Amino acid sequence: MDKSRINILVVDDERGLCAGIQEALRREGYSVDAANDGLAALRLVGERLYNLILTDMKMPEMNGLQFLQAAKERSRDTLFILMTAYGTVESAVEAMKAGAYDYLAKPLDLQRLRTLVLKALEFQAVTAENHELRLRLQKRSEPSLLLGNSEVMRKVNQLADEVARSEITVLIEGESGTGKELVARSIHLKSPRAERPFISVNCAALPEQLLEAELFGHMKGAFTGAVADKPGRFQLADGGTLFLDEIGDLSPKGQGDLLRVLEDGTFRMVGGTKMMRVNVRIVAATNKKLQEAAAAGRFREDLLYRLQIVPVVIPPLRERAEDIPLLVESFLEHFAAKHQRRRKKMSAAALQLCQRFPWPGNVRQLRNLSERLVITCKASTIEPADLPDFLREHDQTATSFTLRPGMTLAEAEKLLIRQTLNQVTANREAAAKLLGISRRSLQYKLKQYGLLEADSPVE
Repeated sequence: MDKSRINILVVDDERGLCAGIQEALRREGYSVDAANDGLAALRLVGERLYNLILTDMKMPEMNGLQFLQAAKERSRDTLFILMTAYGTVESAVEAMKAGAYDYLAKPLDLQRLRTLVLKALEFQAVTAENHELRLRLQKRSEPSLLLGNSEVMRKVNQLADEVARSEITVLIEGESGTGKELVARSIHLKSPRAERPFISVNCAALPEQLLEAELFGHMKGAFTGAVADKPGRFQLADGGTLFLDEIGDLSPKGQGDLLRVLEDGTFRMVGGTKMMRVNVRIVAATNKKLQEAAAAGRFREDLLYRLQIVPVVIPPLRERAEDIPLLVESFLEHFAAKHQRRRKKMSAAALQLCQRFPWPGNVRQLRNLSERLVITCKASTIEPADLPDFLREHDQTATSFTLRPGMTLAEAEKLLIRQTLNQVTANREAAAKLLGISRRSLQYKLKQYGLLEADSPVE
């Protein structure tokens, strides 16, 4: 991300605080303007395109919520972060419902501010809906892990599009590094809830004793350190989508709490007595086999059935090796622009090495390798000698592939055909000869197993 091309506006009637935030963000490399009231800020919004606006809630003449609503009419793709004192958290929740990305409580924690700003900008790079803004942000955003023309990825994207238009609960399954959160965000953005909040919770990162307060919020005095009412993720996501990442790591108590909310849509804040109801769509994700976990008693079956109404399974990279050339091209172009290096391409021989590697870290691992090559490779064409040792060493020892217990004959045949095509540089005539079948038979099997490119005719 080229921070110098990111435009941020800070709006606060406390001039000292406003200037302090402006300076802190400028030190991070952003282009930052400041205004001390909503009317002056609106004039700036009319003159310049801002990626992000940080605004105080309480200001004279025009409060933060009024400013947000007026500014969104002029610049719908700009993201807003509300700054609020502890006593106005309810107003912050109202602002979230009106379309703010998030809020910060005063007094401000500058590290929290920097982290939230970066997170908001990364979110914007994925979610920008205005075509002109999307083009401006495209070079600065992270390249998508979901690129690909393979049959399996076309099916994933098609299913995501279909479920997006409904209100149904979705469970996204896939190994780490396959892009589960990107699919969740895509479902949200293509849904009728696109204008409402997308709130993410990493279930694996929350200790059990904090989980209930994080999900459902807490009242002032509910426990030591609860100095003010704080809304939970369910309240913040009201009207939008709540993304529960790594749901398989949710504690048994957390599973029970979540199930109760899914059954009747109501909950209590920690320390509260009033029952609350929200309108939230649940999208969950896991890298675990929840069916196996449920059978072993580690995950509640009743919760699994609630979540897995529509499963979306993202394949690992090793099962869509034909997408690797497109992914590599995208990653190399992005990181060359990001690091201001000459554009690079990968030779056919180097690409074949990449296609034969199983990529345990999936597309994220391939993306990281691409960034490394942009920095370390001097030539404009990346050759096998430029690749790290683990790729070449694997290729030298990879004389077989692994069959898993329970694998069907069709799955084994698909792996054998893919491995053969990789070994003979996708030459179908040579591959058919090695497999002991006709080229016509191979062509039909490629279509049968989803290994045939969309534009390849069946002969």
